[in-house]
Amino acid sequence: MLKKAYGNDSMEKTAVYVLSLETKTLMRFRLCDVGVSFDYDSVIHYEFIPEGQTVNEELYLEILKRLRDAIRRKRPEKWATNNWFLLDQNAPPHRSLIVKKYLVTTLQHPPYSPDLAPADFYISPRLKIKLKGHRFVDSDEVIENATNQLKDLSKNGFRECFEQLY
Repeated sequence: MLKKAYGNDSMEKTAVYVLSLETKTLMRFRLCDVGVSFDYDSVIHYEFIPEGQTVNEELYLEILKRLRDAIRRKRPEKWATNNWFLLDQNAPPHRSLIVKKYLVTTLQHPPYSPDLAPADFYISPRLKIKLKGHRFVDSDEVIENATNQLKDLSKNGFRECFEQLY
């Protein structure tokens, strides 16, 4: 019934739907539009990408700059030794020349492969489970809730998701 009323997007697994009390319409907020960077211990940096914004090479480079600053602040020992690398989903913006020339060493792996994307088998499912069944007034409320969920993820879970890669 939702699909019939609201179209194909209504059944998307990567979205949270927000009922606007003022306009009595169903608004969609996509969960997949959050970029999360983490290591063995915790989330280092995250950004919610506004709906409708495309993650192109310029935006991805800006995100990498903010990630670099977060690593400098939160992991000074890794920053000082340059002892870190980036494992991304190998999407086209991630492979662009301006990104490759930027400061980060990237771990090479096959084009997008869910079994090699820790965010897909650790973070995303946990966010979805925690948000499932909740009613949100607007996308800001979804962002606030998702932010709290990111902060509550366990250290053991981060370690386990990296261990599953090898």
